[in-house]
Amino acid sequence: MSFVALLGWMLEGLGVTLTVALYSAVIAFPFALVFGLLEFRLRGPARWLVALFIDFWRSSSVIILLFFFFYVGPAFEVYLSAYTVGALVIGCNIGAYGSQALRSALESVGAGQVEAAQSLGLSRAKILLLVELPQALRKVIPIAGNEIIEIIKTTANVSLIGLADVTFRAKEAMQVAYQPAAIYSGLLLIYIAVCLPLALAIRHLSRRDAARSR
Repeated sequence: MSFVALLGWMLEGLGVTLTVALYSAVIAFPFALVFGLLEFRLRGPARWLVALFIDFWRSSSVIILLFFFFYVGPAFEVYLSAYTVGALVIGCNIGAYGSQALRSALESVGAGQVEAAQSLGLSRAKILLLVELPQALRKVIPIAGNEIIEIIKTTANVSLIGLADVTFRAKEAMQVAYQPAAIYSGLLLIYIAVCLPLALAIRHLSRRDAARSR
């Protein structure tokens, strides 16, 4: 089988890859925002619980979580589609890392700015929304871009629960035509073709933002 034919075979799964990536991003970014803010603002046992929840998603293997929710869930009468499981696991895993980036960015906002806002009579909630959060979000934009790329790369794992993404199609191609060099080179090219333009765009935006800040 020619390299072009193998590439076409694998590209049939690109729609699944991008769909899972989109659903994962829809979960990851709200997760990062909500739990980053909660860990920043809460104190005492409530913060420990939030931190524990975040660390669960950060410290657990994506592959193991995919298997757990997809195969163990039905034993407890919890039936989730492969798309749902893939998006949930990848979104929460990447979102957990993003929440820590946002929390760190919020903590980096100077105390003097908060004190100045307080002197103007702003409430704590308004200080968070008008002073701290805008600065923190600006700082994590490059990280958010990197997380989009990470989401796309991590979608390769969903082939393990039966979703016919590009990696699944590559495995099918291996069964039909045992040409590992051509097949996995093609698979690599597909991921590079999707992720490299995003990486270059993120780099460009980061440089432009840095130039504006000078």
